[in-house]
Amino acid sequence: MFRGILLVFLGACSFGILSTFVKLAYKEGYTLGDVTGTQVLFGFIILWSIVLVRQLMGRRSFGVSALDKLKLVAMGTSTGLVSIFYYKCVQAVPASIAILLLMQFTWMSLLLEAVIKRKMPQLSQIVMVLLVLIGTAMAGRLFSGTVPDFDLAGIGFGLLAAACYSVFLMINGAAGNNLHPTAKSALLLTGATILVMSVFPPVFLVNGALGDGLLKWGLLLAVFGTVIPPLFFAYGIPRTGLGLSAILSSAELPVAVAMSYLVLQEEVWTIQWLGVALILLAITVSNINRVYQTKKTKKLVTA
Repeated sequence: MFRGILLVFLGACSFGILSTFVKLAYKEGYTLGDVTGTQVLFGFIILWSIVLVRQLMGRRSFGVSALDKLKLVAMGTSTGLVSIFYYKCVQAVPASIAILLLMQFTWMSLLLEAVIKRKMPQLSQIVMVLLVLIGTAMAGRLFSGTVPDFDLAGIGFGLLAAACYSVFLMINGAAGNNLHPTAKSALLLTGATILVMSVFPPVFLVNGALGDGLLKWGLLLAVFGTVIPPLFFAYGIPRTGLGLSAILSSAELPVAVAMSYLVLQEEVWTIQWLGVALILLAITVSNINRVYQTKKTKKLVTA
């Protein structure tokens, strides 16, 4: 249990530091295509290398049909869209604000589920949504007395990233669950790589950018964005359960805000920290209630 908790927490922290790496890469003059392209390419190479090593060791990684593999590749394009939209958002707004916009997937996922399954959300979930929105307004300085001068296009890209992440979470939990985590992650990342490379041709492979310093950012983004989180989540979530995992995953938010303050030296106001705390409280309370209801249902079934 402790190992599962630690893995999910570290996976969330890994996601949380990505925006800081991207900001630093932009400061060195690299483009959106450079950072997204190197992330997916190096992540693709690392994950498929792990799959190959497992195969050579005689460990089975695949147990699905070719059609199911193609479905996972197609599903992986949603993660490519998340990277493109999120890193475009990071390019336009402070990293501490970009992560807040991405966290809107919490209520978008509920809305998507309600539309697709035609199922009204519970009262506790509605309260959670309201608290997340209030916390976002606080963290976005909307209650500070002055309207913050944020790039509207950047905000739009952040919300698009959150919407795509909501879609990814829904389809990711519905397919490929009988595959080994490395194999599933590799197939999903294949789809992301195809999409990103189609939108941004990998000119960094021939223009000398890798040798000039892009290589380090590509490797960092690949390891912390496409290798550690999916593998740690795949191993940790089954051991902790979805409710506790959702609480632990919210560590991504304070880590991203703290990194933007400590490393990027972005201004983070007290009201923003209070907003972050309110969002974390909403996620925690909502998922504690979910865990309680699940345990109650199991007791009734076994009674």
